[in-house]
Amino acid sequence: MKKLQKLKILNVLLFVLVLLVWTGCKTENVNPVSESVKDLTGTWRIVKANRNGTNLLPLVDSNYINFNKFSIVFKGGSYTIVNPLPFIVTQNGTYSLDNPQYPFTITFKQTGSTTPISTAFTYPIVNGVRILTLVFSPGCPQNTYSYSLQKVN
Repeated sequence: MKKLQKLKILNVLLFVLVLLVWTGCKTENVNPVSESVKDLTGTWRIVKANRNGTNLLPLVDSNYINFNKFSIVFKGGSYTIVNPLPFIVTQNGTYSLDNPQYPFTITFKQTGSTTPISTAFTYPIVNGVRILTLVFSPGCPQNTYSYSLQKVN
């Protein structure tokens, strides 16, 4: 009799365990959040400029090259350069991103030119502010420029 009672208790416990496993192993439907499209629209100014690792902001401030006056305006697939300086492009034109959600390359095409110019860029948020960093060589491959731009508006 004791064996039969132990067997019944074991069967009940086994049934409860199977029931718990069966009800506790539900797959949760998680809908992934889609990454937003990166929007460059607006006016961007240089907040950091390096050439071959040297900070250019305190070194260069003349009538010809003034980083404080430079800006680039992105609007509707086109860009406008205000107060040009050594940059990846010298004229206004159009731009495109290699991927609107996860961009790693920006391509500029100057008005009147058939050759697009592409460069790598990053688009992080630093101290709560979106920063656009472009790395390029405008001519001499031994000189690498890195401009970090911040949106003005």
